[in-house]
Amino acid sequence: MIELGEIAVDFSDPTVIGVLIAALVALIMVILLAVVIRRAGRSAQTTELLAQQMARMGQDVQVLGASQQQLAGNLQTVSDTQAQAQINVIQTMENRLATVQAQVAEKLADNALKSNRAMSDLQERMKETLGASSVKTTQSLTQLQERLATIDKAQTNIEKLSGDVLSLQDILSNKQTRGAFGEIQLNDIVSKALPADSYSLQATLSNGKRADCLIHLPNPPGPIVVDSKFPLEAYEALRNATSDWEVNEAAKLMRTSLRAHIKAISEKYIIEGETADGALLFLPSEAVYAELHANFPELVRDGFAARVWIVSPTTCMATLNTMRAILKDARMQEQAGAIRKELGLLYGDVDRLGTRVDNLDRHFGQAAKDIADIKISADKAGKRARRLDNFDFEELAGPSDDTVVPLTKPAD
Repeated sequence: MIELGEIAVDFSDPTVIGVLIAALVALIMVILLAVVIRRAGRSAQTTELLAQQMARMGQDVQVLGASQQQLAGNLQTVSDTQAQAQINVIQTMENRLATVQAQVAEKLADNALKSNRAMSDLQERMKETLGASSVKTTQSLTQLQERLATIDKAQTNIEKLSGDVLSLQDILSNKQTRGAFGEIQLNDIVSKALPADSYSLQATLSNGKRADCLIHLPNPPGPIVVDSKFPLEAYEALRNATSDWEVNEAAKLMRTSLRAHIKAISEKYIIEGETADGALLFLPSEAVYAELHANFPELVRDGFAARVWIVSPTTCMATLNTMRAILKDARMQEQAGAIRKELGLLYGDVDRLGTRVDNLDRHFGQAAKDIADIKISADKAGKRARRLDNFDFEELAGPSDDTVVPLTKPAD
């Protein structure tokens, strides 16, 4: 928009655009006229045409002047209309702005109230949550302390167990202590499976050899010896072998060691007429026993041939339970005579008891008869007492009662 004095020209108005186009056309015509005037000397016809063009141009200029005046009036009208429209728009905008401000203020107040309420609720929830979290945290810390105490106790037990394992390793590393370990395990198994009077520990035989345990079985088979052996070096060498040569050497050591133990037991603890026709070789390790049966079956067969049966803690317990049944049966046979005697005495007692019961039954029968007679007499006595109470003397005397003695005063 361009202001010319008091008139404001808006180039977006179609009227202004039309006036500008008309002015541009007039300018182009003036330029054409100037060109024509330059060429006026060429011909008279051109001069006449030029005069006509000038006349037309004068008319157009007059029309353009009138249009300009009309345009000036229209521009004034448009300016007034635009000014009024701007005033109306400003007032409308002010009204809308005031309404919007009021709505915004109302919404802000409502939002502030809601925010305060939400903050209050949030604070309450936070207090409850913090309280619950504090309680849970306290409980968790208590449980954690208990678990730490348990862990400390377990750690102490682990340390103690580690010490026991080291002690066990020290025991197993020495042949004497290893032998004592096997004997203690054998003693524990035997004491749990058999009565105390059915076995002897460290029993000395007639050949002067001392057996770890002698079980007193009846003949046959007779007392049987159980001796503990623990070929730990051969087993550890076999477990730790990393090459075929080491495996073969460890297997040779295992065979040599077990065969020596089998031979020693067979020669020392199988005595004809004194012990059973066989003995037990006790291995205090299930692992060694399993290795023996899995990879050295020929050693087991050698034991069978020498009448030496190899047992582990598990199989030894089963064997001892079988021996316990044998001992129980033998003791029952030993007591069979005493049992027959006691049964005879018991039969006599029962016979006498039957006789006494019969006598007592007769006594009870006689007592029952006596009680029945007493009851009859009591009934009769009761009836007579009731009659006396009713003074039925005539009925008592009867029709033939002529022997009544009168009551008279006795003579002096």
